[in-house]
Amino acid sequence: MKKLLCIFIIIIAFVSCKEDPLPKPKAYLRLDYPEPEYIEVNNLCNYSFEMNKIAQISNSRFKDSCWFDVKYSKMKGTIYLTYQPVNNDIDSLLRDTQNITQEHIRKADEIVEQVFQDDKNKVFGMFYEVGGNAASQSQFYLTDSVNHFLSGAVYFFSKPNYDSIYPASEYLKNDIRHLMESVRWKNLDSLN
Repeated sequence: MKKLLCIFIIIIAFVSCKEDPLPKPKAYLRLDYPEPEYIEVNNLCNYSFEMNKIAQISNSRFKDSCWFDVKYSKMKGTIYLTYQPVNNDIDSLLRDTQNITQEHIRKADEIVEQVFQDDKNKVFGMFYEVGGNAASQSQFYLTDSVNHFLSGAVYFFSKPNYDSIYPASEYLKNDIRHLMESVRWKNLDSLN
């Protein structure tokens, strides 16, 4: 009996000498994305642009339109591009695009506006960086003020949680900036 009691005490001593478990701190996954490589998208529409090679393009929203979805399936995000010709309604197009951006103000911490201007290629516009838990973290529009109007926005297929989607949002924000810088209106010489 003494031997059994000694063995029991030794087992309890070994088991009880372990350190107390500590909860692990909350953390997010480390997401690394490849260095972007851009390819030209030259379609039947009145504009061309460059997009990241890791994305896929489709115009499934309206088959015969110049509206495109640039899908990043691994990030579960899409840049929605909407093209409209300007028919003496530039003020209306600008107002509609700005109103869509302002709709995010309820959930956004801030909206930073950055003017875009490419005099050489007659591409002018605005880039909106939306901070916080808004549905879209980046939006933009581009125009030549006379014939062309292109707008775009990023949306993720997840609940808006700024901290969780921040790495993907930053990556796509840089892709949008490149897209904006690479837009070229077709038949620009005949428009002047």
